[in-house]
Amino acid sequence: MSAVRNKLLVLNAGSSSLKYKLFQLGENSALKAVASGVCERIGDPAASFHRGKAGGGGEQKQEAPLPNHTAALEVVSKFLGDSFRGDFTEEVFGVGHRVVHGREISEPVLITDKVRATIEKAADLAPLHNPPNLMGIDAAKSTFASAPHVAVFDTAFHQTMPPEAFMYALPYELYVERAIRRYGFHGTSYKYLTQQAARMLGKPESETNLVICHLGAGSSMCAVKNGRSVDTTMGLTPLEGLMMGTRCGDIDPAIIPYLASHGMGMKEVDTLLNKKSGFLGLAGNADLRNHLEARFGPGSATADERSKLAVDVYVRRVRKYLGAYFMHLDGQVDAIVFSAGIGENSAPMRREFVRGMEFAGVKMDDAENARAAGGVQADVSAAGSKVKLLVIPTDEELSIAQQTLQVIREEKGTAAAA
Repeated sequence: MSAVRNKLLVLNAGSSSLKYKLFQLGENSALKAVASGVCERIGDPAASFHRGKAGGGGEQKQEAPLPNHTAALEVVSKFLGDSFRGDFTEEVFGVGHRVVHGREISEPVLITDKVRATIEKAADLAPLHNPPNLMGIDAAKSTFASAPHVAVFDTAFHQTMPPEAFMYALPYELYVERAIRRYGFHGTSYKYLTQQAARMLGKPESETNLVICHLGAGSSMCAVKNGRSVDTTMGLTPLEGLMMGTRCGDIDPAIIPYLASHGMGMKEVDTLLNKKSGFLGLAGNADLRNHLEARFGPGSATADERSKLAVDVYVRRVRKYLGAYFMHLDGQVDAIVFSAGIGENSAPMRREFVRGMEFAGVKMDDAENARAAGGVQADVSAAGSKVKLLVIPTDEELSIAQQTLQVIREEKGTAAAA
């Protein structure tokens, strides 16, 4: 009996990790998550392992030598095959890949040789992300050879930004010859959150104006006008914009040559800005929960001053962009959306972000705000608030799965028509 091809696999490959989520296609094209997991420390066979759960069972951890991403996918395929009984690779009708940078690609696409070449070319703009994304693609194409593979790009949602939003005030030739411009990231999350917010508001996406705050260890914000991105905080790379767990966000660019003139090499400066700054640099560690406890917890009066400072710097950056994006949307904002680790789970931070914004029609219900956490959608705005305050857990994997399914169906429709 041939396998039932009703499963769609979503992969997110890092340099030493491989995250996955498996969806099963049901009635009315509903996608239900039935398994998820991660392979860690790929490339270090002595310490690598797989952790996953499937079919409603508990999490299982397995130490396994994973010299590369292909070996990791073989372990994942066996785990899923054992969980769902059968040759699992034959049950997968499509694979969706999260890819960080797609240059000017503005939509999810079937991965052809040309698309792969574009992803490879964009590696100079995302050197930490695109190369491992390609490793995951190549490994998956080998393991799931008969299934179509789709790339869903973090940058795609922001391709609707106008030139005045994405251009830097640098010599124009750098844009033409080297593609230096603002691209933005977290696009898959923003696409999902825009859809969910419009649903909660009871409005068509095409008529929905939002300021979306994707706030966690990696943080960014996005201004959405009529369902389309018109500005975002991240730029050529994910370094620009808000302060983050280990990234500095916006700084005076003259700091870089200043550090270089005092003996720092460019690689050292890059590591400093991307991996040793943000909460880690200001407060000594990147665990945001510790700093939030220091700033808002019962022992805050005697808590570490650097932790308090780090939180206050972070809040100030978010509030600065909130004001800017209200201006970009001409004050016509339907909702401020909070998502990701801080946005979904920290009531005190949400309160601080919108403190004093009554002049803009923003009023928070403190009791509702205090209750909102734990992965549940919530409206925490007060009665009479002109602007809704929505807490929406993001689901990037589901968004990738939905977009992958759409591309596969469109491709099949085109082939049938031909």
